Amino acid sequence: MPLKMYAETNLPTQFGVMRFRTYRDDAMNEPLAILSGIMDTSRSVNLRIHSSCITSEVFASCKCDCKQQLDHALDYISRHSGLIIYLHQEGRGIGLGDKIRAYALQEQGYDTIEANEMLDLPIDARSYRQAIEILQELEISSVNLLTNNPEKISALERAGVQVTARIPLLVPANKHSDAYLATKRTRMGHFL
Repeated sequence: MPLKMYAETNLPTQFGVMRFRTYRDDAMNEPLAILSGIMDTSRSVNLRIHSSCITSEVFASCKCDCKQQLDHALDYISRHSGLIIYLHQEGRGIGLGDKIRAYALQEQGYDTIEANEMLDLPIDARSYRQAIEILQELEISSVNLLTNNPEKISALERAGVQVTARIPLLVPANKHSDAYLATKRTRMGHFL
């Protein structure tokens, strides 16, 4: 089910006016590309691939650093140009309901990986296929990737996208996110 560009518009945001492009496939999945500045595809483009996190981005949860990473990326591309590809992959791809089930186990002292394993869920079920299709549609083959996640770098490189540089997204931990961020660093290999 290949993606097709479906609609686009300029949208004023607290980070400035950005170009929002929605894509759609036959199953009605709608990833989003948020563009700022001029895309010079002859050079490495600043890119953030971001998976949705309704609990932090909409409801201000303090359990993770997702909203802060998204805000940092929006600010970065507003100042340096670039794009964010926003994928609907709640809870590292397990969905909102299972994410809430995993949160309930985390309240009992299990870390994010243990909770997913207890529920017979993958630790990270995300796919970056749609992001790669959007990059191909935009004719972007080289990026400076805003990420702490080594798997995103590997996924892009496997697809033939050159990752010229990694731009860290470091967010201070709080008392609610400290254990989660430590697990991402020690058990998932994130650059934190």
